[in-house]
Amino acid sequence: MHVHDILAAATLERDTATPLFRQLYVHLKDAILDGRIAAGVRLPATRTLCGLLNVSRQTVLAAYEQLMAEGYLQGTVGKGTFVSASLPAGARAGDAAAAPMVRPLSARGELIAGGMARVLHHAGPLRAFRASMPGLDLFPFDVWRRLEARHWRHSTGALGYGPGAGYAPLRELLCAYLQASRGVQCTPDQVVITSGSQQALYLLAQLLLAPGEAMWIESPGYQGAVAPFTVAGARVCPVPVDDEGMDVAYAARHYPDARLAFATPSHQLPLGVTMSLRRRLELLRWAEANRAWIVEDDYDSEYRHTGPPLASLQSMDRAGCVIYVGTLSKVLFPALRLGYVVAPPALAAALARAKAVVDRHSPIVPQATLADFIAGGHFARHIRRTRDAYGERRQALVDALDARLKGRLRQGPSDAGLDLCVHFTERLDEETVAHHARDLGVDVRTLGYYTNPQAGAACAIDPGLLLGFSAFTPDVIRAGVADLEQAIERASV
Repeated sequence: MHVHDILAAATLERDTATPLFRQLYVHLKDAILDGRIAAGVRLPATRTLCGLLNVSRQTVLAAYEQLMAEGYLQGTVGKGTFVSASLPAGARAGDAAAAPMVRPLSARGELIAGGMARVLHHAGPLRAFRASMPGLDLFPFDVWRRLEARHWRHSTGALGYGPGAGYAPLRELLCAYLQASRGVQCTPDQVVITSGSQQALYLLAQLLLAPGEAMWIESPGYQGAVAPFTVAGARVCPVPVDDEGMDVAYAARHYPDARLAFATPSHQLPLGVTMSLRRRLELLRWAEANRAWIVEDDYDSEYRHTGPPLASLQSMDRAGCVIYVGTLSKVLFPALRLGYVVAPPALAAALARAKAVVDRHSPIVPQATLADFIAGGHFARHIRRTRDAYGERRQALVDALDARLKGRLRQGPSDAGLDLCVHFTERLDEETVAHHARDLGVDVRTLGYYTNPQAGAACAIDPGLLLGFSAFTPDVIRAGVADLEQAIERASV
């Protein structure tokens, strides 16, 4: 096909946001790459082409200039404009564009790409009983916007690069808060700000475990923690959980060579149990004797409904083996993507350097805003307000379940956290109940979802559901329980 015919066939849409010169540029570039306009071919003069396409000469000039700047065209005054002779023949000829080469991922790439495949994320509008969601209706967004706007107006220093460990004033304030509320023993130099607890676990897995080394993880447990350790090439060893928390004796007996244990001692997900003092001491003794690490995930410890928050496992550590991981997603709002690690002094600097490799540092303005939020007393007020509200919402769920489903569901511990675990007292299929619940407008998470696929019979648990209550008013909770009752009725047929 002649070059004039190719250009005349260009379809330029005049009622779109894309400028005409850009459309012409794309058409010419594709024709050159596809081999329809060969290297060395002379293009029409700008006046000829603008008449052919009924566009201004400036449109054609702009398209030609862009293609010249990118090396597709070359030209000299008085000789015309040509497709660059240096382009390889058929740069994107034939069917190559329709059938791009598929290059397989590396083995490590496959692990990374598939690491979160089992981690479910609810889509669509928020509805009962979505698990582990804070009450966004209770957050003082007006205060947050005002504090953040002040930084955008005045804090030009926050627009440059910062230290990998995070914004220093925030680290100081978090250190003081954790010492007062959780008994965490630390200095600001031990605090590293991360992009949520998920990044913290990824960094720790990369730093602390060599491929093939074993690590303990609770089953059932938080599935998001499995991914980073699997990606690091670790041998993930599921450990059963009972009324006292992680079964340390079982783990030590079956996986004596483990180099790390991941645990949620203050509030286990999803069963809701608290690790007993006996088990905590066993875990600390094992780590010290084996020179192993303990990663303590303290994801929602601010919310204890039947007494003050419990002291952290880190506060009992005398050997420097506990790494304390926290998140602000459950306290403030998930989109903030800020978490933190309190690392033993010998590890903190290395962790900050590793953080810098991944993303240099977490965004500074949100960190600075949070620092002001804490310093101004807003954080403490928000914790008190949400603790009271969540306590009321928890009680509404407990009462509604007793009123409608007593005898059909057995409630687990509900003295802490954002969720309530319930077990079926009759033979019901979890997935069937969850399917009917979704059809009725209720989001529930099955307990089977939290079981590690590699876990054996020792980690088996009674079927049931995890019900989140913190994000919903008592009226929504009561209506949700009515729908759940109907879902169970349908599954019983």
